[in-house]
Amino acid sequence: MPLEAPARIVRELTRHGYNADREAVTLIASAENPARTLQAVVESTPDDALTVTKERVRRVTEAGATESGDGTVSTPPDDPPVSTGDGEPEQADGVRDAPPETKGVTGDPTDDTETTVRATDSSTAFEGADGANRGDAAHRSIEIANDMTGQSTGTGEYDDFVDVFRDRFERLSGQLRGRVNHRPTDTLESMGGNTDAAIVGMVNDIRSTASGHWLVELEDTAGTFPCLVMKDREFADLVDELLLDEVIAVEGTLADDGGILFVDSLYFPDVPRTFEPSTADRHVQAALISDIHVGSQEFMTEAWNRFANWLHTEAAEAIEYLLIAGDMVEGVGVYPDQDEELDIVDIYEQYEQFSEHLKAVPGDIEIVMIPGNHDAVRLAEPQPGFTEELRDIMTAHDARITSNPSTVTIEGVSVLMYHGVSLDEIIAEFPDEKATYEEPEKPMYHLLKKRHVAPQYGGHMRLAPEEKDYLVIDEVPDIFHTGHVHKLGYGKYRNVLAINSGCWQAQTDFQKSVNIDPDAGYAPIVDLDTLDTTIRKFY
Repeated sequence: MPLEAPARIVRELTRHGYNADREAVTLIASAENPARTLQAVVESTPDDALTVTKERVRRVTEAGATESGDGTVSTPPDDPPVSTGDGEPEQADGVRDAPPETKGVTGDPTDDTETTVRATDSSTAFEGADGANRGDAAHRSIEIANDMTGQSTGTGEYDDFVDVFRDRFERLSGQLRGRVNHRPTDTLESMGGNTDAAIVGMVNDIRSTASGHWLVELEDTAGTFPCLVMKDREFADLVDELLLDEVIAVEGTLADDGGILFVDSLYFPDVPRTFEPSTADRHVQAALISDIHVGSQEFMTEAWNRFANWLHTEAAEAIEYLLIAGDMVEGVGVYPDQDEELDIVDIYEQYEQFSEHLKAVPGDIEIVMIPGNHDAVRLAEPQPGFTEELRDIMTAHDARITSNPSTVTIEGVSVLMYHGVSLDEIIAEFPDEKATYEEPEKPMYHLLKKRHVAPQYGGHMRLAPEEKDYLVIDEVPDIFHTGHVHKLGYGKYRNVLAINSGCWQAQTDFQKSVNIDPDAGYAPIVDLDTLDTTIRKFY
């Protein structure tokens, strides 16, 4: 009898209320008759047991019979039925073809990647040489910072917006003050003309002059001051990268009357050129995915099952963490006529189905999730983690749920997780050579340069005013992980690994109408000890 897909075994055990050791799943899958063995194990496991162990499976397979919960001995029937959920049965190995992979990333991925195809026997579930679970749980560590779930204080009043922008200015200006000899705007007004000066300020206005120069008005807590960027300066093209509400620094010379600053240099908070990322002390991997969109008619069920089954194989034995950057479900009423493209119309049923799909992932993988704009949380950012009602639905693996954005540190490697709505803003505002949907890592670089995941208020961006600006990037992350745009892109910016992980939803009619051609069914895999990246494809 062909090998039973490990994910189907896990789902069946879960349906009966049992967790399972990985080696127990491996033993069932490798049995001569996996379906019969599975049925026997279920019948022999006491109702009050929490976990199916390898010892119980071995007793079943060695004896050829099973001890039932009441202590009697019975022989399982031939070929008992095994629940496989909705749809057509999967192929026995769970992955029809070994998914291709692209490995290696340093700087520009178009220049530094090596594409290979591994002939992995994806039907062989992983079991360590000593029969132990995946990795050593004693080495695992997850720390979450900047989680604002339950910390929201904003009421939408004017003063709340003043507070959040003041906090943004103070924190980002602090990153710039050591680089220029800045003066408050009210002090500049009293300085004489033709003197050197510098300003750290928030961009209040950008406009071009009749001569083609750029007038950038900067604001600090003391007032505003106009700064002129001449069109023939070598850094003039940086004006194309400026957004309202971001914090920058400029140096230059005051005009004769002292009423304007002629800019000689322009600085972003940026990632230091000397930045060196942290890495794990052992070989361990994390899978970074996003935009599952369960509930959509275009959710790629087969690709997800291949991914989940592959996680049970030897090729995935080093993957101990799964980070999901938002949009677990398709949601309801997110865009016009969305109801016509829904497979599940009830939002709670969408999350129930997502939880079922999550159960196919190996139980000893640590999962961290943040919400996205399709999830049932507020649209304004920062987005708190899911409500208790939704958390009670998504109980698979006891996943850690945190806000969007959050910084998740895994074995010393910090991962800034942000769903990515502001990427739309960057791409819309910037020229094509600086930011496009086809290369989503490039707008991510600009967010790192600005040290803020959503610098411009208004437009595509909805901001929830809080006492603290949770969207500031105080500490440089080792990895920056986003989703939202449904495009796969990855590369390094000043040694920070930036990954946009694509999606698990095929092109919808709405996406066709707005010319979105998604990169679906991919799973970037990061070696946390080296920050090398492998892209696995599952469709």
